[in-house]
Amino acid sequence: MQEIATGRIIIVGAGLGALYAALCLAPLPVLLISPDKLGTGASSAWAQGGVAAAMAQSDSAAAHAQDTIAAGAGTVEPRVAATVTEEARAHILALTDFGTAFDRGADGGYVLAREAAHSFARVVRVQGDQAGAEIMRALIERVRATPSIQVLEGVLACGLDSDGTTVSGVAVELARPEGSAPVMLRGAGVLLAGGGSGGLYALTTNPARIRGQVIGMAARAGALIADAEFVQFHPTAIDCGEDPAPLATEALRGAGAHLVNREGQRFMADLHPLAELAPRDIVARAIFAQTQAGLRPMLDTRTALGGAVLIDYPAVAAACARNGIDPVTQPIPVAAAAHYHMGGVATDAHGRSSLGGLWVCGEASSTGLHGANRLASNGLLEALVFARRAALDMLENCVASDATEVTLPDLPPGVTPDEHLIAQLRRTMTDHVGVLREAEGLQTALRHIAQIEAAQPDCTQLQNMTAAATLIAAAALARRESRGAHCRTDFPDTLALAQRSFMTLADAIAFRPTPEDLPA
Repeated sequence: MQEIATGRIIIVGAGLGALYAALCLAPLPVLLISPDKLGTGASSAWAQGGVAAAMAQSDSAAAHAQDTIAAGAGTVEPRVAATVTEEARAHILALTDFGTAFDRGADGGYVLAREAAHSFARVVRVQGDQAGAEIMRALIERVRATPSIQVLEGVLACGLDSDGTTVSGVAVELARPEGSAPVMLRGAGVLLAGGGSGGLYALTTNPARIRGQVIGMAARAGALIADAEFVQFHPTAIDCGEDPAPLATEALRGAGAHLVNREGQRFMADLHPLAELAPRDIVARAIFAQTQAGLRPMLDTRTALGGAVLIDYPAVAAACARNGIDPVTQPIPVAAAAHYHMGGVATDAHGRSSLGGLWVCGEASSTGLHGANRLASNGLLEALVFARRAALDMLENCVASDATEVTLPDLPPGVTPDEHLIAQLRRTMTDHVGVLREAEGLQTALRHIAQIEAAQPDCTQLQNMTAAATLIAAAALARRESRGAHCRTDFPDTLALAQRSFMTLADAIAFRPTPEDLPA
């Protein structure tokens, strides 16, 4: 494999965490690896709700932390929750300084929305459901104008060079249909900020390329993975046949929209005191149950919002228009879809992984903030807080010097994942590692994942996906209880002692059948 040495810090990813970290590292030279044009392939740009922060005088960081801990079903790290919520306000002000046009009232104060399981309206948003897109726009503009940041677009990270204790390089290839041979980049340090695992599922709200590859490559390098079993399913993906599924933001329910089935029955009021604003795991399971019963769950915005839904929530309005739905006169069909991975690469308070030279932030990480069930709009907040924390730690520990721009050589075609194998993997995860889980189904999933992995052993991208899928399924099998987003129908009770889970890929593979046991 060809090698290129650079004095730059290498950031894998192009979402909120990656861009924010690159700006926080300035003027240290940074190389940003993005498989797509900036702003087009990251989950951050699709985030509709906004950023949770205690901005109102009646609210407090302590109350925000308490809501985070309550939603996380016993496995949130209290010190992490306290730290993140205390720093939240400063990051909202920083994003404002970067040019993010948050919604403001006549008095100049931030317009705040209330979302599920929050005790206050504390979600700072933009044009109703445009927060992610607007924040990304502002950051991309600033990144493009920062001389110390080089962006390599159309380039995909596919592996890490590690001796099991320290990461010394990132293997990248061209993100084109035929792929390319890889080249090894060796820099001053590596920050992974490349998204979660939602695309491993057949029904997801995540961009198509976000399929656990970053978590998988870290795991294959030997990094410790935390809370892999905790995958959040958003209860109100628009059920219209699109892949990925458009999202009907939780802010709609915060504004009074309610859930009904095809018989016109509201079903959440009997299930939880907060009804439609119950924690996401509870609402997702209720939606899933309605779907399984053939009762066609829907989000009704007609009375609460009327025609305002078309103006105040442009992303929802556009998705409905594409699919012939008029939310002013019709309820919006919804389904529970894989949305956010609470698990990921285990990190400390500075974004350090278990491997030297490797930092992680954003959805690819597991900091202990989200526990078993992420509080709404805490995802972007966590990315901001830990992007900056990782950047500050890298400023102290990485010797970045040479700012010469990196140029990749011409690379011959490589091996790309078989689309049929990816479809099999996604269906396996949805069928057996989804909203409801049980031992037999999880064991079936692990067997299928091993077979899919063995079918294309020379494809690094697929191996990264199957590594992440293996960790999710194995951790779900190992956790013999139901907690937060992890629901075991064969172990419905929640254990008194709440514990986070930690696994290496080797630990997870031990739950799979051996190659000798797989069908020939």
